Amino acid sequence: MSKKTEHPMSESPLMDAARAVREKAYVPYSDFKVGAAIRAPSGAIYSGCNVENVAYPEGTCAEAGAIAAMAAAGEYRIEEVAVIADSPAPVPPCGGCRQKLKEFAAGDVKVTMATTDGKTLTMTVAELLPGAFGAEHMERG
Repeated sequence: MSKKTEHPMSESPLMDAARAVREKAYVPYSDFKVGAAIRAPSGAIYSGCNVENVAYPEGTCAEAGAIAAMAAAGEYRIEEVAVIADSPAPVPPCGGCRQKLKEFAAGDVKVTMATTDGKTLTMTVAELLPGAFGAEHMERG
């Protein structure tokens, strides 16, 4: 289901939100700005950017920021995701963020990853995190 394209998603309000919030990233150590936006079933778009910390593991990924904004608004389902970074190829969410996305998104939810120069790659949450750990694993039989 992965789909590579070479055109910008500039017509997409979701990617536009990711692109805009990317500019607000706090990245004094890596200078690697990432923006993410998610759309909830209500149609609302929530965005987040990466926020670094001198103690690297204490930073926050863009996807996690967008999910936190969604939850703060009282929504808990994701219908679509957009992520953008200045990179030669579209950058996928890190492993931790893939698990965070899986918590709130069905396996068929599309995640579009883009570069600032217009390359995109779209995959589903299930493609990004095959064999995912889920709530069903917590059920006692």
